[in-house]
Amino acid sequence: MAARPGTSASPKDYEVKAAQPGEPVYGCEHLQRLFNQDQNTTNTSIEHYKSILGTLFDKSPVIAQTPKPLEGPSFTTLTSTYLCLQCPSILTEEDRTKHGNKKSHRFYVDSRSATVYCQMCDDMVYDPTFEDLRLKKLATKSFATSRKRKQDELFSPDPVKDSPSYITQNTTLTSCKANGLRGIYNAGATCYQNVVLQSFLHNPILRNYYLSDGHSCDVPHCLSCAMDDMFQDFYVAENTNGYTAANILSGFWISDKKAFENLVTTKEQDAHEFFQFLAEELHERNGDGKRPEIGSEHSCDCIIHQTYYGKLQSTTTCQNCQGVTHQVQSFLDLSLPLENLVQKKGKKDAPSVTPTRSSITLQECLNEEYIKQDKCEYRCNNCSSMQQARRQTLIKSLPNVLSIQLKRFEYKQGRHERAAKIETPVQFPLQLNMLPYTTRNKVIDPKDRYETARACTYDLFSVVVHVGEIDTGHYVTYCRVGDQWFAFNDHKVEVAQKSEVLNAKAYLLFYIARYLS
Repeated sequence: MAARPGTSASPKDYEVKAAQPGEPVYGCEHLQRLFNQDQNTTNTSIEHYKSILGTLFDKSPVIAQTPKPLEGPSFTTLTSTYLCLQCPSILTEEDRTKHGNKKSHRFYVDSRSATVYCQMCDDMVYDPTFEDLRLKKLATKSFATSRKRKQDELFSPDPVKDSPSYITQNTTLTSCKANGLRGIYNAGATCYQNVVLQSFLHNPILRNYYLSDGHSCDVPHCLSCAMDDMFQDFYVAENTNGYTAANILSGFWISDKKAFENLVTTKEQDAHEFFQFLAEELHERNGDGKRPEIGSEHSCDCIIHQTYYGKLQSTTTCQNCQGVTHQVQSFLDLSLPLENLVQKKGKKDAPSVTPTRSSITLQECLNEEYIKQDKCEYRCNNCSSMQQARRQTLIKSLPNVLSIQLKRFEYKQGRHERAAKIETPVQFPLQLNMLPYTTRNKVIDPKDRYETARACTYDLFSVVVHVGEIDTGHYVTYCRVGDQWFAFNDHKVEVAQKSEVLNAKAYLLFYIARYLS
């Protein structure tokens, strides 16, 4: 037999997977047109899909999760990106449509599932040819079909690789592990709710409570039951797509409370007010059912009180008889005014005017409220008359989670009522020592100062930011998961750097005690 003449190497010709009973040959009519153009188009499409699978399964996940926006710098995101099947582009969901219209590229691969998206169908499509390659890559890390390992090689134990120590050292967390990193869809000017819900979801105390079946009831439309469902979806279901907080919203929509009436509109609301509404409602569902009274010392063992509530002590000293009276009241959060401090540091009187670059610190705001004494008048029981007095407020009992509002919104009353936003940057730390602002600081034994300071140390875990004008702005939030920070912008989730967090113009700050009580 004559020898086969030698030929130069040529690219492999791929074939579409043969039809199987009950299975379509193509994912959709548009893929059918793609494969039926010519052999070169088929080869290029399949080879590019294999290359994309290699990027998704063999290389660092950061590559596929770092899209190149059509405008602006690149960033790393946790939500799905889309790798174009017809060019090397990696795109966000928003840029995918623009790219398709500009380049006439209609097929993309989801970075999370490696499934194919057809822009003309506007849906994920199941294509047997691509699916066969995807499953082979998942199962064997290759696309080979001819090499088969012997049965004894597949099933015989390996004394090294089957040892517990080897498994421990060579095990990594799966990328789709349910870890709470999901965005929340905006249901129509609901970003102010989304940021507060994210701070609740990334609060370790609340997370442990709801994931351990801490709440159970049969009350219809219970907001705490809706929160329980949300925690389950974020930490049990392996899903990184955006979440629709319909159960949370409906709990407010059907409420007959006057305080919740504003929440049913499509207008932007205040995130701090929503935080207070949500905490109050969860207290009533999990606690004694009594509404916490402002200015009183309210005690309750519910999860909200154990997490957020502390106690303030106001000490009033009569300047005539030096008599001292104490008043203790519960607090959900600390509201720190900015306007007076900004003016003292040389700012312009009108906070609505574009601010200068100088900033103030969180510690200065705390000093203004909880270290300095104020002059006041009050009726002294010893003198039986109105007297001049000095009043100081300190924290008697610190909460496990310290919530701080920086009062950026000021409402001017008068002939022409108006609202203004204070844009002055406020520098805040990742670790906060609250000892100087407590009653313990006055009576502490110098020998115990170090241990007491440790007990008053807090770590930042969530920051809520208001961006834009007072009436047309938008809320975003930063949350810490382990040592890594993430930015949550409604349904979008992106990796954030510490410098980005610390440079944000915070509106709400959430600190958790390093040593829980």
